[in-house]
Amino acid sequence: MDTHAEPARPRQDAIGSGPPIRQLFRNVIADRLPGRRPPQAAMLFDAEIDPHRDDRSFLGDFYNEILHQDTCQPTTADGLALLAALAVDDRVPARQRFQAVHLLVRAATVGERHLAQTWPNTPQQADPDSEARARSVVRARTPDLLTRWPAECPAVRLALAGLAVVSPTDRTLPALTPRLQTFANQHPHGSNIGDYVRFVLVMAAQDDDRTLAVTEKLTDACWAGTTRGVPTRARALHLLDQMLARVGAELTRPHAEQ
Repeated sequence: MDTHAEPARPRQDAIGSGPPIRQLFRNVIADRLPGRRPPQAAMLFDAEIDPHRDDRSFLGDFYNEILHQDTCQPTTADGLALLAALAVDDRVPARQRFQAVHLLVRAATVGERHLAQTWPNTPQQADPDSEARARSVVRARTPDLLTRWPAECPAVRLALAGLAVVSPTDRTLPALTPRLQTFANQHPHGSNIGDYVRFVLVMAAQDDDRTLAVTEKLTDACWAGTTRGVPTRARALHLLDQMLARVGAELTRPHAEQ
């Protein structure tokens, strides 16, 4: 028997030795969601998670645990509470707040975005009940998330604007339009943020003809398009997701949050 073997590490030490972003997320969720948590929180609190993975690999697994391969499952709606908590906490870096809001947008638009890709066929991985529950959770969380608007950087504001047009309410949409107009005035035509926010402003007007015209113009110019028979909202959401994905990629560049 090896009398010099190191003693087993306490469970808390094992938890604390993971990637820095995991530790940060765990602290935020512990503060904001005390008590019983969604099953996906095990990714943050389970000591069996490999403590040697880096931030990027952990984030990929964590987000996939909530929105698995961009599909809604029965537990997806529960996991969205984690994203909503992360999105409103200043301890979380802007790029991760953006990712949390973008994932909320994606969860609320799974069915329509996939329909835009598979039209006229039904998406193979569709789960209408789980998708409906996810939409309901996102809609309920949207007003509180939008209170972050004054404090956020342009990228996160754009994601919040996308969230508002995806889940419009009588309370949020009228308040969004003047904010978007001011936002657009601050970013010129030809800039990514400027062009994207103008597209969201068109969506906020809820004019299908205009939305369709702008969607076709933009996709013809520089985005992956969809079949013209696809419903207008589905085509617009497919384009919006591409825009947010590009903004998210830009946030990984040095000083992008400034």
